[in-house]
Amino acid sequence: MAEKGGDPAEVWRNMLGEMEKGFNTFATQAMSTPEFSRVMNQAGGIAAGAQKQFGELMEKYLLGMNLPSRAQLVDMAERLQAIEGQLSEIKAMLYRAQGKSGGVGGAGVPKPPRTRRPPSAAGESK
Repeated sequence: MAEKGGDPAEVWRNMLGEMEKGFNTFATQAMSTPEFSRVMNQAGGIAAGAQKQFGELMEKYLLGMNLPSRAQLVDMAERLQAIEGQLSEIKAMLYRAQGKSGGVGGAGVPKPPRTRRPPSAAGESK
């Protein structure tokens, strides 16, 4: 039962290698024909059209379910990112202004004027 060549795994690898070479030769010949190119072009066009129709159908479905579409979510994310950027700029401006006013924790910020007079020591009643 043992072959003269030796290892059965080596025989298996050789067989797979030969099958691969044959398949590559066949595929190369098939792909070089103009018919193959035309069929692949048509398949690509059909796939693109189907994807577009599916996208439009999904958009209508989400609209009917009162849910945002992918495009709307992307738009919201971009707007949110812009708002976060503006908030970061405002915070940086506030920190710089706080640093220039001389203190941390509001020590350099003036207090607003009082609107009520404190009760006098003479015994004003409420």
